[in-house]
Amino acid sequence: MADWNDTSRNAQRLGSVPRAGGDVTGRVTYDEGLRKYMLSIYNYMTSGVLLTGIVALVAASTGLAYAFASGPLMWIVALAPLGFVMAMSFGLNRMSQGTLQALFWSFAIVMGLSMSTIFLVFTGESIATTFFATAGAFAGLSLYGYTAKKDLSGFGTFLIMGVFGLIIASLLNLFLQSGTLALVISALGVLIFAGLTAYDTQRLKEQYSYVRGTEMMGKVVIMGALNLYLDFINMFMFLLRFLGNRE
Repeated sequence: MADWNDTSRNAQRLGSVPRAGGDVTGRVTYDEGLRKYMLSIYNYMTSGVLLTGIVALVAASTGLAYAFASGPLMWIVALAPLGFVMAMSFGLNRMSQGTLQALFWSFAIVMGLSMSTIFLVFTGESIATTFFATAGAFAGLSLYGYTAKKDLSGFGTFLIMGVFGLIIASLLNLFLQSGTLALVISALGVLIFAGLTAYDTQRLKEQYSYVRGTEMMGKVVIMGALNLYLDFINMFMFLLRFLGNRE
């Protein structure tokens, strides 16, 4: 997860435009800009998810997924997405918007290759059902985050700590191979990334006032899409492990 506090400070140094005050015309202009900004984020995020899905389907239907199910290629496609996320997060200030775009699409493709192996484990029907259930839940949670008057920032640290807890528990279960622990991890994973969906949406909305009118806005749009993409994909994967029917 990218540190948006650093991004906000960078945007302020570049000359942020303050939130519109009581002027009606200024408020209308601000709101229109905000809608376009959020729509750009959702467009990138949705396109990335669709690209990942298409690549996964093609890899599964052509038998390429078997090559990623074991052996050296398994580790390459499993770890490569993490490399892309780290490169984009730590290189945000140095990279151009075009470079970030290229990395985002490359990340979505590699994720598709990695996720193609789920078709070897779960039935196509349960994958489709879980995908649409996740899409509906994501839409509702993101809408809540966008419209909520309550400040959700207090949950941010707790949720991110929960992500690290999930990672540790998942690594531990590689050795324990406990079915019960796996179910608990999946259930908690769904809840944590559901919360992060609402939290990240609200945070991105609030960030607009800092990046509006700066050269950072295009980069923030891409990184915001990456954050929401990760929320969606992780929620989908944990829900699939919890409810999916296996082959």
